[in-house]
Amino acid sequence: MGTVHARSLEPLPMGGPDFGALGEEAELVEVEPEPKQEILENKDVVVQHVHFDGLGRTKDDIIMYEIADVFKAKNLIDVMRKSHEAREKLLRLGIFRQVDVLIDTCQGDDALPNGLDVTFEVTELRRVTGSYNTMVGNNEGSMVLGLKFPNLFGRAEKVTFQFSYGTKETSYGLSLFKPQPGSFERNFSINLYKVTGQFPWSSLRETDRGISTEFNFPVWKTNHTLKWEGVWRELGCLARTASFSVREESGHSLKSSLSHAMVIDSRNSSILPRRGALLKINQELAGYTGGDVSFLKEDFEFQLNKQLIWDSAFSASLWGGMLVPIGDKPSSIADRFYLGGPTSVRGFSMYSIGPQSEGDYLGGEAYWAGGLHLYTPLPFRPGRGGFGDLFRTHFFLNAGNLCNLNYGDGPRAHLQKLAEYIRWSYGAGIVLRLGNIARLELNYCFPMGVQSGDRICDGVQFGAGIRFL
Repeated sequence: MGTVHARSLEPLPMGGPDFGALGEEAELVEVEPEPKQEILENKDVVVQHVHFDGLGRTKDDIIMYEIADVFKAKNLIDVMRKSHEAREKLLRLGIFRQVDVLIDTCQGDDALPNGLDVTFEVTELRRVTGSYNTMVGNNEGSMVLGLKFPNLFGRAEKVTFQFSYGTKETSYGLSLFKPQPGSFERNFSINLYKVTGQFPWSSLRETDRGISTEFNFPVWKTNHTLKWEGVWRELGCLARTASFSVREESGHSLKSSLSHAMVIDSRNSSILPRRGALLKINQELAGYTGGDVSFLKEDFEFQLNKQLIWDSAFSASLWGGMLVPIGDKPSSIADRFYLGGPTSVRGFSMYSIGPQSEGDYLGGEAYWAGGLHLYTPLPFRPGRGGFGDLFRTHFFLNAGNLCNLNYGDGPRAHLQKLAEYIRWSYGAGIVLRLGNIARLELNYCFPMGVQSGDRICDGVQFGAGIRFL
């Protein structure tokens, strides 16, 4: 979508202009020498003007932030590089459908011998756009209809209405997104939403109606998110056979929480990385800004990827988390952690590890999970250089545990309980990468360390999602 163009200056022939052979009667005519043309590639240049063609409702100030570095270029190569970077920044704003760049020598009375003009030819998005697509979550899929109002006030603001209908969840929401001029990573958003989800492993249905505000900002190599959320939650039974423990959780609650997330991500891909690392840390504090739910929740995710010989890759992952209720009221089934399934500890059914009552899984207040993975090309490399490169052979070893802790005990007792009754599994399979959207896994699993009440998937297990252990 768009290219950076620079008009080249063709050098003159070594012997000067060619006028053909001169006959005997040919009259010698004095030829005025053409102006000398210079190759500016390695010479100092000055960007005198930057023009925009195609701007309509976009304000000038937000554009100036994105192209400011173009004026700092010192030579032609630097101009081309900074113009390309400016083009990428303009596209990232989400307000242009197309951006092309043209670099030319400066014309006019004020033109310098080494002066350049840079022109950005842009095509703005329409005031209203619609979209239809499908999304893949953790072992679930959904159809998404969207209506967007991009660049609403001329400074890259965006209002979005979205409706999603999925296999386990239905939602709709309205959001307003506002970036800081000159720093797109620093942005603010506010969301109104309603989400209805079904959780068959717990015989639970949950409907959330809420409002949230988020502020995203980078600090050095980390990205941070500060969030406030106020949500009215309605819990109900999904089936008549729901256990008494789930029925006890039914009813209405109001949660108001503050949360912070920090992410360091150097991976080359978020779906199927071959190198780089990820560290994600989340904290959530509920109850101090209102509501009738109070707890402190901490969890983290760490992943390390290393590229090996023969186009293979090794990956190691570690997850963990803890929820501490504040006050005398116990934690809610909607706030606890869940573990097990094709996206976490493989070989077990979806979220079927840990405390349960009459076949309904209630979640836990503390957990950990780890995994070792080896990804290799398919045997004999069928479809190499094309469709076959989307597939990888997968060997894995997973382990984890989920439980409730007695917070009156010390840290040693907590670690001892988390180390008891470890579930683990191993196996092999095939991984398919669906671009940068999701990935599919088909594994043959051998679950081990199975405890009473756990539900296993011994043999072939299929998984789809964007976040895998």
